[in-house]
Amino acid sequence: QLQLVESGGGLVQPGGSLRLSCASSGFTLDYYTIGWFRQAPGKEREGVSCISRYDKNIYYTDSVKGRFTISRDNAKNTVYLQMNSLKPEDTAVYYCATNLNLYCPAPDLAYDYWGQGTQVTVSS
Repeated sequence: QLQLVESGGGLVQPGGSLRLSCASSGFTLDYYTIGWFRQAPGKEREGVSCISRYDKNIYYTDSVKGRFTISRDNAKNTVYLQMNSLKPEDTAVYYCATNLNLYCPAPDLAYDYWGQGTQVTVSS
C-alpha cells in the first residue's frame, strides 16, 4: 500500500524552528517529485516547496525563501522541510505529496498521493 506520513509539527513561538518529515511506505521517494503544501483555516491550499525527481530542481514560494529548506535522505526514504524563523502566518496544516513530473512546482492537482497532514502552529 502506498502511503505518505508527515510528522514533526507542533506549537512553536515566533522565530522558532521545526523540521517536518515526510516518510513513505510503498514508495522509493527519490524516484518521485515531492511537494510540501499548507492550508490555513479559511484559505486555499498553497504550494510551499518542492524537490523534483532526481533532484533536478528545488522550489520555494516567495514567502518562505531564506527560511525553509527542503531535503531528501534517501537512506531513510524521507523528505524533510526545515522551517526556521517561523512566523504566525506560517500556521497551517502541512502536507507532503508525490508526483512523477520531472520538474516542479506543479499545481496540487498534479500530485497523486497525499499524506494526512501535520499541524504547525506559530504563536506566542
